[in-house]
Amino acid sequence: MAAVRPRAPALTFPAELLLLARGPGDGIAAAIFDVDGVLTDGSVYVGEDGETFKAFSTLDGQGMKLLQLAGIVPIVVTGRDSPAVRRRMADLGVAHAAYGIADKMAAAAALVDALGVDWQRVAAIGDDWPDLPILQRAAFACAPPHAHIEVRAVAHHVTSAPAGQGAAREFCDLLLVAAGRYAGLLRSPQFALDASR
Repeated sequence: MAAVRPRAPALTFPAELLLLARGPGDGIAAAIFDVDGVLTDGSVYVGEDGETFKAFSTLDGQGMKLLQLAGIVPIVVTGRDSPAVRRRMADLGVAHAAYGIADKMAAAAALVDALGVDWQRVAAIGDDWPDLPILQRAAFACAPPHAHIEVRAVAHHVTSAPAGQGAAREFCDLLLVAAGRYAGLLRSPQFALDASR
């Protein structure tokens, strides 16, 4: 069997955007994700017994696992709590998360402080007003295309991919390219890192 030839990545971003996404100094060390409207399309399905259903993208999950391989810690801060979200984060190995949080900034600050990371090394993606304080404090802020206009106004980058369908993966890929890790990960053995695949 012939060996697979390494190839150059097809994914590119503008140089100015990559400079912003790299962050100052030693680069991005942690990435904060909202759930509803970022890792999902924002829809909440509630059954007659009150159970909540959510749909997650395996593209986004693979991106979060790739961040971990690159040494960038994924953090989840969400205003809702449900067994579905906790199960998904457990499947992805996300160890730093706050669920059912009204004050997202306070929860994010506590998680970032516990990691010993400076906010100049934090990136974040969110879609609505509760995410604004985090996005404004992070060194690099991202939003999905349907995000509220105030969120899009503070974002350094608005993704092409919609929420729940690759927006978080685009955010992850951007951070990986900016960190100089994307091409190396692409050339490494290709395994499904997302446990749900």
